[in-house]
Amino acid sequence: MRLNRTADAFDGHEYPMTSEELIEAYGDRVIELQNGEERFGAVLERLGSQTYENPEDVRDALFTCVSHRAIGRRFYSDRDPFSFGEYGPEPLSF
Repeated sequence: MRLNRTADAFDGHEYPMTSEELIEAYGDRVIELQNGEERFGAVLERLGSQTYENPEDVRDALFTCVSHRAIGRRFYSDRDPFSFGEYGPEPLSF
């Protein structure tokens, strides 16, 4: 995920700030995701009204609330057990 200098902008603001103030100031900025892009404002709107005490709180909110386009292969896990009828690799003893 790339914040495209949006982080530089909200890092310089005086805190605390509300999500409404951040959306007004940076809502149209674009965040590049692995499979597309998303507006800064759209991400923060998912959280509703919040007060952010520092830039790290804003960054954490962005990383937590981006859409599924921020992940590589959706629903993929290399840690799931094998399905019925499938067999995994042979166990190897060291």
